[in-house]
Formats: sequence, structure tokens, C-alpha cells
Amino acid sequence: MRIEQATIKDIAQELNISISTVSRALKDYPRISSNTKKKVKEVAERLNYRPNAVALSLRKSRSFTIGVIIPDVVHFFFSTVISGIEEVASSRGYNVILTQTNERFEREKSNINTMLGNQIDGFMISFSKETKDFEHFTKLLDRNYPIVFFDRVPDIENAVNVVVDDYQGAYDATTHLISQGYKKIIHLAGPKNLKICFERERGYRDALSAHGITIDESLILECPLGVPEESKKIVYDLFQELEIKPDAVFANNDMVAVGAMMACRELGFQIPKDIGIVGFSNWQICSILEPSLTSVYQPGFDIGVKATEILLDLIENKTSIDQIASPIVLKTELMIRNSSKRLF
Repeated sequence: MRIEQATIKDIAQELNISISTVSRALKDYPRISSNTKKKVKEVAERLNYRPNAVALSLRKSRSFTIGVIIPDVVHFFFSTVISGIEEVASSRGYNVILTQTNERFEREKSNINTMLGNQIDGFMISFSKETKDFEHFTKLLDRNYPIVFFDRVPDIENAVNVVVDDYQGAYDATTHLISQGYKKIIHLAGPKNLKICFERERGYRDALSAHGITIDESLILECPLGVPEESKKIVYDLFQELEIKPDAVFANNDMVAVGAMMACRELGFQIPKDIGIVGFSNWQICSILEPSLTSVYQPGFDIGVKATEILLDLIENKTSIDQIASPIVLKTELMIRNSSKRLF
């Protein structure tokens, strides 16, 4: 059953005024009396009138819709980013189409093509773990298509990137472990092709060096999937192999840290007495784990807000790529909890 949509004409007929007067009243034209505006808006609300989005887009050459592509919608960090995106988009009259790649390169390209077919005004993208070729992005940028990358950002010309200070977050996390008396610290790293993972490993390395601790390459282990089952096995196997046991773990993300905690429990270690553990992202679960997990907080909501403001300004020609000092870097904060507090 088709539900008829109220129009400006319906409002005009009910109030016995012209269509142009209704249109101007809805747009708050100064020459329309406040009494007329009040009556028009009351009738519009009662009839559940909504502006015709298609007509608006035809008049203004915009669809008032932006596309957001993320790796995984259930990831806590990305859910907070989405909240920030929708807050700004809604306040400025834009709709959001959200898709996820499930960490697949081909799906990422397919999602882009689908959104282009729906005539969206611009993209916000955090690319997949499989993405190593950025040609599909550069083609869009070469056509002056508005794109803002966030979190996982490509190193390509003219890209506008919004990120957190992954280096400083990792440096602070590792320094904290050292301050608690831990010396032999494992780093469970992420995929090498992601800049965020490179920066977190760099922060870990520099913190060790700054405190006079020799970097042991055998303690830097890649967890490409970034899931607890993977990191649990890696940590368990490592402890079985080494005669001198590590005394701490700095994980590339919180789920990897959870896997490390599981392995340590099975091995009979007490956290944090025998081994300290720190994650990255500050998922909601961090505060309810036992012991609670120390983690590096990423301001996901603020990333969403900032990235969306920039994208909409690009779409509306309020700014240009040349005027944006990319990357835009937001600060992290170390949230210290019981998994790493050994000295009191």
C-alpha cells in the first residue's frame, strides 16, 4: 500500500495561501510574517510534511547523502566514529549510507561503485586490511571527488586524513609498563600494511630505546587477524619456547590483549603480578574484564565529528583540499587500570 506524501501544495490549499508563500515560510524568509510562518509550520507538522530529497538534490546538484565505508561495523571503535558522523551529518541536513568491507579489498571496491551509482556527494573511508593498492582511491581524487579518510589512511597525494596519534599512544603505553617495573615486553603488532600499526610499533620501539632497554625482535609478533584466538595461541606458544619469560604485553588492539590475558591465565601467570598487559582502543569491555584492562583511548566520536565536518565543507565548497593541513591528528589518552598496575 502506497502512503501519499504531503506536499507544499497540500499546505497551501489548507491555509488558502499561495504555494510560493508556503515555500518561503518553510525557509524562514524575513519578508514572511511570523504569524504566517507559525501557521505554515504547524500544518506542515500535522500533515507530516517532509521536503522532497530528490527535488532538492536536482535543484542543488547534490543528493545530500554521504557514503561511509568501514572494515567492521561491530568494532567498538568504529561504532563510536559512526555516532560522531551521524551527529554532524544530521545537523547539516545529510543522510548517511553505511557499508562494511569485512576486511575484503574486492568488497571495498564494490561498495564504492555501488555508492557512486546512488549519486552520493562524498565518501568517508577507513580501508580494509587487504587493501594495499590505492588506485581506486586515486581515480576518485583525480576527479576531485570529496573523500576524507580516517583511522586507516593511505599515503597518497591529495588525501585528507583524520587520525589519532598512534605513535604517542603506543609510546605512552610502553613507558607506563616500564614505569611499573616491566622490562621484557612483548609487542603484539598489527598488519604491516596499515600505517596505524606501523606507528604503534614505532612508539613501542622508541619507548624501549628511550629507557635503555634493548629491542628484542623475537618479542615483536604480528597478529594479522587481530582476534583473541589468534593472539592467545601466539602468546601461549611464545612462552613455551622461551627460557627467560617476558613480563609484559603491549597489544595492538584490545581484542588481541584479551587473547594474551587468556593465554597467561592458562599458563598460570597472575596479572599484573607476574605479567602486565596493555591494549589499544579502550573498548567498553576493558572496564569489566577481570582484571580491568589498561588501554589507550582513541576519541572515536571526535574523529567522526571532525572528519564529517571536513567532508561536508569540501562538498559545499566552503574549503578546498589545498586549505586543509592533512593529516589532522587527535590526541590519545592512556586509561590505566588493574592489568598493568604493579607498583603502588
